[in-house]
Amino acid sequence: MSSIALRRRAQLAVLLGPVSLFLAVFFLGPLSIMIVTSFLAPGLYGGVEWTWYPHNYGRILGFADPMFEDFDPVYIAIFLRSLRIAALTVIATLLVCYPAAFCISRLSDRWKNFCLFLITLPFFASLIVRLFVWVLILRPTGLANDVLLNTGLVAQPLELIYTEGAIILGMVYVFIPFMFMPVYASVEKLDWTLVRASLDLGAGPIRTFWRIILPLTAPGIAGGAVIVFIPALGNFIVPTILGGAKVMMLGNLIEQQFLAARNWPFGSALAMMVMSVMLVLLFVYVVVSSRRGLDAATGR
Repeated sequence: MSSIALRRRAQLAVLLGPVSLFLAVFFLGPLSIMIVTSFLAPGLYGGVEWTWYPHNYGRILGFADPMFEDFDPVYIAIFLRSLRIAALTVIATLLVCYPAAFCISRLSDRWKNFCLFLITLPFFASLIVRLFVWVLILRPTGLANDVLLNTGLVAQPLELIYTEGAIILGMVYVFIPFMFMPVYASVEKLDWTLVRASLDLGAGPIRTFWRIILPLTAPGIAGGAVIVFIPALGNFIVPTILGGAKVMMLGNLIEQQFLAARNWPFGSALAMMVMSVMLVLLFVYVVVSSRRGLDAATGR
C-alpha cells in the first residue's frame, strides 16, 4: 500500500474516530442496554430481574403468557393511533411547506434569506413556551374561541384543546422547519427549463406537475417525510401539553412505564417497537434513494 493511501486512511481515522467513538458510547451503548432490558423480567418494586422474559413483547403483539402477562389490545390501539397522527403530521406539513418552498424559491436573494430566517426563527424560543402559547389559544376561554364567539360562528366554546386535532396542529407547528428544509433544497435545484419545455410541447400544468415537477422534487419530499415522521412517532411533549390525559401516544406510554409504573422492561419493549418502525422506514428510504441514484446514473 502506498504512503499516500496510508496517509489518507490515517487522516480519515483522525477525522471520523472521535465521532465514531461518541456514537458508540452514547448511542449504541444505551441502545444495547435497552435491547437487553426489553427481554428481562420487571422487578416487583421497579427495576429489572435478570431472567429471560419475552412476555414484554407479548403484551403488545398478543402472545403473552396468561400466567405472567395479559394481552391488552389498548397497546396496539395506541401504536396505531401514533402511526396515524405521525402520518397526518407528515401530510399536513407537506401541504404547508411544498407551495411555500416554491414561492420562496422565486424570490430575490434578499427576501429569500429573510424568509429562511423566519422559518428557523422558532428554534430561538423554548419549545415548552411555544406550546403553552397554543394552550392559551385553543383553551375554551382562549383566543380561537373568543374570535368564533364574537363573530357568531359558534354559540358556545368548542373543544379545541386536548384532542387529536390539537396534537396534529402542535406537531405541524413544531416540525414545519424539518419538512421545509429538504423540500426547499429539492425545489431550489429544480431545472425550470424542463418545466418550460414540457409546457411548450403541449403538456398542461397538471400533467407537467405530475410528470416533471413532482418526480424531480420527490427526494426532498421523501427526506422531509422521514425526518418528520420519526420524531413525531415518538414525541411525548406535544401530546402531553396539547393532548392532556385524553390522547395517549407511544411517547407518553413509554414515559409512564419508565417513570410512573417503573416497568423498565415493558418500557424498553415499547421503545424497541418504535425503533423497529424507524429502522424499517430508514431502510426503505435508503434502498429507494440508492435505486433512484443508480437509475439516474445509468440513464434509465
